[in-house]
Formats: sequence, C-alpha cells, structure tokens
Amino acid sequence: MSRYVALGSSMAAGPGIRPRATGSPRRAGRSARNYPHLVADRLGLPLVDVTYSGAATAHVLAERQHGAPPQADALDGSESLVTVTIGGNDVGYVPMLFAAGLPRAARFIPLLGTKIRDLLNPQARLRALDEVGDALIAVGQTLRARAPRATVLFVDYLTLLPDDPPLRDADARLARHLAATLEQLTADAAQATGCGLVRAGAASRDHHAWAPEPWTTRFGVPAPGRPAPLHPNAAGMRAVAELVVAAVTG
Repeated sequence: MSRYVALGSSMAAGPGIRPRATGSPRRAGRSARNYPHLVADRLGLPLVDVTYSGAATAHVLAERQHGAPPQADALDGSESLVTVTIGGNDVGYVPMLFAAGLPRAARFIPLLGTKIRDLLNPQARLRALDEVGDALIAVGQTLRARAPRATVLFVDYLTLLPDDPPLRDADARLARHLAATLEQLTADAAQATGCGLVRAGAASRDHHAWAPEPWTTRFGVPAPGRPAPLHPNAAGMRAVAELVVAAVTG
C-alpha cells in the first residue's frame, strides 16, 4: 500500500497533545493525535510522520535537526499523499508572539532582552518574510520531485489571534502582518509548484485561541500533558484532519 508522509513543524507535530507518538523523539513534540495520524487513520494509509517541533524550511530540505535527517529524505517515490506545514519558524512567528506576550520590562533583561527586541523588530521580521517565499517554493519543488505520484498538500497555519488581539498595538499589527503574509506566501508556493493547498487559516478565523470554540491555545507556560501555548489543541488537529481528508477525497 502506498504511504502517507507528513512533514512540518510543531503546528503539524502537535506538542503536548497526548499521547506522544510511539518511538518519536521527545524533542519532536510529535503527538499520536496530530492531524497526520488522524488523516492516516481516516484514509487507511501507512504513515511516516517526520514532523518536528522547531523545524524550519531548511530542516525539510537539507539540514539535520537534533540528529534527525532532513525531512524530505523520508520520501522515496512510493507515496500517495504528502503534507507539509512549514514556514512559521523561518519568520519567527510564534516566538514573536511569545515575546509580545511578555511584560515590557523583559525587553531590558541582559541577553534575553536583546533576543526579545529582535523578535519584535518589524524590520527583522520583514527581512525574514522576504526570504521565506523562495524557501517555500523550494520545498514544493523538492516534494514534487521526490514524490512524483503523490498528492502533495501545503497545509497552512491555523489562526491564532482574534482581529483585536490582547497585545500592544505595534506588536498586534506586526503579528497580523506575519500571519497574513505567511498564509499568502504558502498559497503562492503551492500554486507555483503544482501542489495543493489546505487553507486551515481561513477555516479557523472564528476558532482562534480566544474564541468560544478555539482550535488553538492562548499565551501560557508549557506544561506536561497540555497542548503547547500558541499551538493547535486537539480540536484544532481534528479540524485540520477533516480539511486534509476533504482535499484528498473531494
């Protein structure tokens, strides 16, 4: 039976959603109830899940991550389905949100403050956005070349913030710009490389972390057995799985 290979960052891996995928590295934060596992169960496909928390496009294409090989190395041409959720770590999207959620005084702590100020620097984030578009296209081209018979789907990021997020105005504007631009660049890369696109962001506009029925989590401190802050929760993973299944079967 042809395989399903899932690639991507923590937004696909599902850190903190129990149980952890059997045999997976703890650093990967890979849940047995992430959307790749749910999709594989629904479609009856053998799953190779190489999603890894903290992954950037370079870890899909060429770089090792904590000893794990580049994610695209998992492809051997036997796949019928490939999904990838990537790009946010290239532009520092979630780290920027974490930084924005800290007390303003944290920006002046030695060493830590330098990192926080860089994450919240619009020029630095815009430079990263300028680079990630080409990187996403390279991801699409690589996956199409290595899995020529597969349906290859970019799955973009779930919506994290409401229209009026609980952030300082400048930080809120930067966060909204990062999210919207990353979503558009993912769509552009899918179109440019002949891949499909699952619009998780658009589907979750009314299910942000502050919504009555959230698909993502709010700011907070990571805790064992709980979905990571500013990441998909179990409901979000189920929703994305439904979107992927619909894209494959529809």
